[in-house]
Amino acid sequence: MIRDITIGQYYPADSLLHRLDPRVKLLGTMVYIVSLFLFRSWGYILGTVFLAALILASKVPFSYMVRGLKAIVILLVFTMALNTLLTPGTVLWQWRFIRVTEEGLIMAARMGIRLIYLILGASLMTLTTTPNKLTDGLERSFRPLKAFHVPVHEISMMMSIALRFIPILMEETDKIMKAQMARGADFESGTLVRRVRAMIPLLVPLFISAFRRANDLALAMEARCYRGGEGRTQMKPLHYERRDYIAYGVLAAYLAASIALRILGY
Repeated sequence: MIRDITIGQYYPADSLLHRLDPRVKLLGTMVYIVSLFLFRSWGYILGTVFLAALILASKVPFSYMVRGLKAIVILLVFTMALNTLLTPGTVLWQWRFIRVTEEGLIMAARMGIRLIYLILGASLMTLTTTPNKLTDGLERSFRPLKAFHVPVHEISMMMSIALRFIPILMEETDKIMKAQMARGADFESGTLVRRVRAMIPLLVPLFISAFRRANDLALAMEARCYRGGEGRTQMKPLHYERRDYIAYGVLAAYLAASIALRILGY
């Protein structure tokens, strides 16, 4: 399950989404996430069609993206169960204090779809954008905040490094798990509580490895005379092209349609 996490990974391909400006993809991800909370019922059809079109345009295999959902199965089930049992409304089934309502099932379905689509949408951005371009896109997008003395470059760099380290730490966790399983550790059998307890011994070597990698990265940045974003130039400056403006137009139309469906009650 650890190796199935796709957020933070980059999938190389020659697609329209890969060639788009990272600022367009950042804004598009935010617009899509906002739209998911605007929909009520039939609006999710629009969200599904839009996401399917983006996946096809990205040329990322759908099976590769679905793998990332395995890591949130427990969170997904827990969220849907809470919404099903704690939402008041018309009772469909009851046993003692456990009550399932019609409104609870509808809310659970909405929350489940939102969570799945949110993970797929966020994964699509990182799968089609290299860490360097993502850093440049974040920095250019947040540039107006420099007027308020916000360290935009440093924040963008930290966010990019955090995303870049997700697959690295997941790979390191998988290696530690295999090493401990070779020594007799059991991570797959027993109750859920027992399996969670079995994961605790992973934390110490994982934290040590993370701190070691962070120290190596800091030394490498100092060796290359990194002193922040002031006065630094970019090897490949970002420039909008015709396809980026078209993408902005598509996003505007999608957001307008989402708001219209919300107003109409869909």
